[in-house]
Amino acid sequence: MNTFSSQNAIIFTWLLWGIMFNTGLGSFDTRCNQQDMHALLNFKQGLTDPSGVLSSWTTQLDCCHWKGVICSNITNRVTGISLPCSTTPPIYSDKEDKSHCLTGFIHLSSLLVELEFLEYLNLRNNDFLALQFDYLHNHNCHNLSIPTSSHCQCVNSSTLRHLDLSRNWNLAINNLKWLSHISLLEYLNLRDIDLSKESNWLQLVTMLPSLSFLNMRACQLKDLSLSFQYANFTALQVLSLSANEFNSELPKWLFNLSSTIHSLYLSSCSLIGHLPKDLLNLRELEDLFMEDNNFDGPIPDWLGHFKHLKTLNLGVNMFSGSIPTNLGNLSTLISLDVASNPLTGVVSERNLAKLSKLKSLCISSYSTLIFDFDSDWIPPFQLVELVLGFSNPNLPAWLYTQRSLERLTIWESSFEAPDKFWNLVSSVIELQLQDNSIDGDMSNVLLNSTFIDISSNGLKGCLPRLSQNVVFVLLSNNSLSGELSPLLCGHNVSNGKNKLLYLDISLNNLCGGLTNCWKNWKSLVAIHLGSNNISGKIPPSLGFLFNLTSLHLHENKLHGEIPLSLQNCRSLLVFNVRNNQLSGNIPYWISHGVLALQLRSNHFTGKISPQICQMSSLIVLDIAQNAISDHIPNCLGNIKTLLFNNVSRNKLSFKFPSSSGRYLFNDESLELATKGQVLEYGKNLHFMTLIDMSSNNLSGTIPSQMFSLIGLSSLNLSNNKLEGKIPNEIGNMKNLESLDFSTNQLGGEIPESLSRLSFLGYLNLSFNNLTGKIPSGTQLQGFTALSYMGNHDLCGPPLTKIWFQDNKHKDTEVGEEDGNQSEFLPWFYIGMESGFVIGFLGVCCAIFLNKKFRHVFFKFLYDLRYNHVVWSST
Repeated sequence: MNTFSSQNAIIFTWLLWGIMFNTGLGSFDTRCNQQDMHALLNFKQGLTDPSGVLSSWTTQLDCCHWKGVICSNITNRVTGISLPCSTTPPIYSDKEDKSHCLTGFIHLSSLLVELEFLEYLNLRNNDFLALQFDYLHNHNCHNLSIPTSSHCQCVNSSTLRHLDLSRNWNLAINNLKWLSHISLLEYLNLRDIDLSKESNWLQLVTMLPSLSFLNMRACQLKDLSLSFQYANFTALQVLSLSANEFNSELPKWLFNLSSTIHSLYLSSCSLIGHLPKDLLNLRELEDLFMEDNNFDGPIPDWLGHFKHLKTLNLGVNMFSGSIPTNLGNLSTLISLDVASNPLTGVVSERNLAKLSKLKSLCISSYSTLIFDFDSDWIPPFQLVELVLGFSNPNLPAWLYTQRSLERLTIWESSFEAPDKFWNLVSSVIELQLQDNSIDGDMSNVLLNSTFIDISSNGLKGCLPRLSQNVVFVLLSNNSLSGELSPLLCGHNVSNGKNKLLYLDISLNNLCGGLTNCWKNWKSLVAIHLGSNNISGKIPPSLGFLFNLTSLHLHENKLHGEIPLSLQNCRSLLVFNVRNNQLSGNIPYWISHGVLALQLRSNHFTGKISPQICQMSSLIVLDIAQNAISDHIPNCLGNIKTLLFNNVSRNKLSFKFPSSSGRYLFNDESLELATKGQVLEYGKNLHFMTLIDMSSNNLSGTIPSQMFSLIGLSSLNLSNNKLEGKIPNEIGNMKNLESLDFSTNQLGGEIPESLSRLSFLGYLNLSFNNLTGKIPSGTQLQGFTALSYMGNHDLCGPPLTKIWFQDNKHKDTEVGEEDGNQSEFLPWFYIGMESGFVIGFLGVCCAIFLNKKFRHVFFKFLYDLRYNHVVWSST
């Protein structure tokens, strides 16, 4: 349940008025006050309006008829401004497109002073960048040119009661002191605004005595003011502080509110500790949302004493023990969620017997949770949503009594799925069966739900049939076999009437070809068929999928060239055909907007066309392990997205609106070779920027222009025939984490600039012709000798080859166990040479200072010169 269940009547009235005036239903015959008109034009002047939302704001039209302006039909004065931006949730991406929304600065103080009767201001879901609240002065409060602090009295006269600035994601407000000057506020919505610099938010918000609705969700708040005993909220009914990082226990002021709070939202706040019994002080509570925190201990049985509770959400915490039977006394309860906790014990009809109004039930556990329901028990409720996770071998029998189910989720359970189960779920709109062990054959099953995720269940048989209602289907990681043609080309498939957007049948045992029936599925946005045994060629009919954004055909047995018809897929963002037997040239005609191009481990030949540089949105270019030859084009340095550090703000994910008003997400995923290992990138794929051209036949030098890609995090050119020096410009790649130039023919010295790459965590320059000393510094000496081996003329730590001042080097022997021997040996030799010199001088002195010794010494030299010395072993 994501909407607030209780709102003030005045707030509702203003919302209704806003709708009426925006739709033309409330266009009374009024004439705009000239002062108000000039104030609105001043407001417009400070805005950027890319889509002409304010095109009607001209002096040729009465301002009471301007879009979003609400006037009193009695006084003709402007009483409201309603300019929320309407955005369409994207299918691919997790951020909505706001390029058409209003942006610029909100001069709030000017509005409040110039529009004397303004009561309602709604700028929700736009793209405003800053809020300005200046203290300006004039006797009539209209001339806003002279800055002074005496203007506060004018602002205090504001009649504003409703302020909605929510979902302006790029808006940061440093402080909330201006709230004290609009003290009549009843509704304040600051959701998704950055308030991280305001540590006194609670004290300032409590200065609004009439406030009944407060939403500060996802405002980057960190302080819950634990030292406060009381918060002076006298009218507050709805409080949302979800999605902030408090990392604390619940504060005492929360239990001492003098107002009759109805709805409390504290989800995803990193809250800790046990639930305190003082929560019962909020006797009128109807909605309690505390999911996704770190609460521990048992779920308290005193929760059953709330007389008006309609929603209780305690999911995704660390609650342990059994589910108290007292929760079954909450006869007013509509939604109960205790899922995803390490709960144990038994759940029976005693826990649910009195919940006659229940519509949503979520019970699952990370531990052993046993369902012990009487097989003849018929619940007093008809559920709309059900989430289950249990340890029993069978489904609870009462499940089959539920005829109103729209959303069914079962996960990490084991059960048999007979025909009557599939008949039951055929009427469910959203079906999610994940990570179960299901004994069932899908060959004769007809899936009818709009959203279907039945991945990782061990399901067997051939592919099920899909009705025309299916929009999203995920069947990955099962044991399904057979061919694709019955699903895609069956007699029940009618051309043009299918709604399917997302198809994922990866990680199964499918065989046969890709078929040529794709023209029947023109609505498809994503296709995942990787990790099967599909063979043959890629069919030309895939070119009919004009909306296709994601195509994964990796780890199959496909051969032949990529058909030219795929150039019709102009929306393609991710193209993954790695580990097949495809041949021909790299498809340079792929959409210029492509984000990830993965062609590794095939038989592609030819050269890298300069046209690939026009793919200006690339963040992953993986063409490794092919037979590509010729030079690396200089123009690779033109890939725009890699020229900056913050390459991708948005996650590479699919977002589908569900029937519950929530969204279903499914993230893109790629296996990438980086840092010397193959890693799976899913939710964090948008952070990975990679170019991998390893194991080809590339020749020539590495173009210095390539090192202007400062946003790149992984670069692999190993196992080619590259020559020349490593360009000094490599030091520009400040964000590089993995670099592999091994097994080439690179020569010259390692550039000093390489030692300045502070994020570099993996380096391999082995088996080249590099010379000279490895640049000193903790960065390059932090790697092992394996990073440099195979370069005969390379020396200096961490190699054991010693560097001398005359640019000569000598090999040294590696010590047995003493890791410091490589440092000891040079000093040892120096000591020997010094000792020899000093000893020699000492002998000379003895010879020339002692007459008898000097005579013997020269006689020895004479005998040695004329072979009179006889060497004897005795």
